[in-house]
Amino acid sequence: MRCPSCGYLESKVVDSRPSDDGAAIRRRRECLACQHRFTTYERLGDNPLLITKKDGSSETYDRNKLMRGVAMACAKRPISPEQINSLIDDIEIELRTIPRNEVQSEDLGTMVLERLEQLDDVAYVRFASVYRDFKNIEEFASALEELR
Repeated sequence: MRCPSCGYLESKVVDSRPSDDGAAIRRRRECLACQHRFTTYERLGDNPLLITKKDGSSETYDRNKLMRGVAMACAKRPISPEQINSLIDDIEIELRTIPRNEVQSEDLGTMVLERLEQLDDVAYVRFASVYRDFKNIEEFASALEELR
């Protein structure tokens, strides 16, 4: 595992414990070169989940892409990285319960919106403005009304 601080490839595991209700293993590592400590998660590799977009094309589910979108919506809000990780983990647990390996992008966006609505109103509206592709101020105001 490459150290995020110095890029060295060797590290040792300092602590290891189950995470996400047993769906992942959280490992605390220490770089052998600079002694920087960092956390990694080991997840079961399974059939790739496909996301079908509005235009009909499909792409493989990418946790990092979803994480970036949620993080942008939560920027400068009182939301910790742990809360964002928990939100993404919760969505992935729900995705694993779906009997098929293909999900509509609209369904994934709705899952995010449901969780952001409980977490933070501003993050919810930010994500909704991109996800729903607001064309004018009336659509934006309508989303704000839904929060009431």
